[in-house]
Amino acid sequence: MKILFLHHYAGSPKHGMSYRVYYLAREWVKAGHDVRIYAASYSHIRAVQPELPGSTLSEVIDGINYTWFKTPTYTGNGIGRVKNMAAFVLRLFHEGKTIANAFKPDIVIASSTYPMDIWPAHRIAKFANAKLIFEVHDLWPLSPMELGGMSKWHPFIMLVQQAEDYAYRHADLVVSMLPKVRDYMESRGMASHKLHIIPNGIDPAEWQNDHLSELEPSVKTQLSQFKNQNTPIVGYAGTHGVANALETLLDTAQYLKDEKIVFVLVGGGSDKKALQRRVQHERIKNVIFFDPIKKNQIPALLQYFDIAYIGWHHQPLYRFGIAPNKLMDYMMAKRVILHSVDAGNDPVTEAGCGLTVPPENPQAIAQGIRQLLALSPSERTVMGQRGRDYVLQNHTYPVLAKKFLLATNLAQ
Repeated sequence: MKILFLHHYAGSPKHGMSYRVYYLAREWVKAGHDVRIYAASYSHIRAVQPELPGSTLSEVIDGINYTWFKTPTYTGNGIGRVKNMAAFVLRLFHEGKTIANAFKPDIVIASSTYPMDIWPAHRIAKFANAKLIFEVHDLWPLSPMELGGMSKWHPFIMLVQQAEDYAYRHADLVVSMLPKVRDYMESRGMASHKLHIIPNGIDPAEWQNDHLSELEPSVKTQLSQFKNQNTPIVGYAGTHGVANALETLLDTAQYLKDEKIVFVLVGGGSDKKALQRRVQHERIKNVIFFDPIKKNQIPALLQYFDIAYIGWHHQPLYRFGIAPNKLMDYMMAKRVILHSVDAGNDPVTEAGCGLTVPPENPQAIAQGIRQLLALSPSERTVMGQRGRDYVLQNHTYPVLAKKFLLATNLAQ
């Protein structure tokens, strides 16, 4: 089978996030399928951008054919990012017939977070007589409206709404990472039989010893000191951004300043400097920051966490569900998890691998920390094992990739 994946923000082990498209494509290549990914040359979530000699670069990564289209760089979520999106979508329109005739895909997947790529994807699918799949990461335009406060009458929002409605009407299948979206999607014109839920996942091979790497000595030494002093570590590993509610975690650290607990935050992001300034200004002494670490060092890092924390703001948008990648890492590491959220789904409760408390509530988070630390080591071990078992049963990319293609076959 020939599979065409249109994903503006596609990444790889060479470039960094976004990884989902890479992992799915790699599994399909292993199964004997021909997979081609078309992506933009610049993405704000990649660690390394591809270097294009001209307007296009083609390369093969682990058997996957990548084609990068030149797009302008940008910062933030302003007009620069919109120009970046427009450049990629327009290029797909321009190259659409050539792509369809040269590759002759059996499946075309539109999967760029924003939905405007559905227009060139549908055009390519018609030229190739291929099945069209619309993959939903976040609900746009609801996300910029409810999280960013944009008006539904804003020209950009109206454009996005047209694209989303078009996708639900014209796609042969709709794949969503969010589990509670059916009613909303049907209200926008999607036929009920089209929807399939394919969540985020992990690559279990990356958790085998030959893929792992030790922490940098300086990080390892400092974390080991806390362990030697029997100081419990509440840890967070991931992006330091507005969506991650880390300011609430700092509030919790202040609340627990007289207790023998240290809060460790590892990663980078747009909010990190502000969080560090707050810790310095308010003299919050039980919070430690570390720079981002390599992906293959994450398992080693997480073994130092007594409690792995993930938090969210109180947002109505989360009624449709959540699908955080870092949660899968926490579970694979067999960590006891404190989840601060109010959402349509809760993998921590489903797996029985931790405790869920209300969001944006430092007192509730503090009480959750005390409750988890009061468990015996054997109780925490059992709880952590439940999380790993849950991921291995439901969230590995070998399983998800098969489920994805099975959905396409069932709809034929």
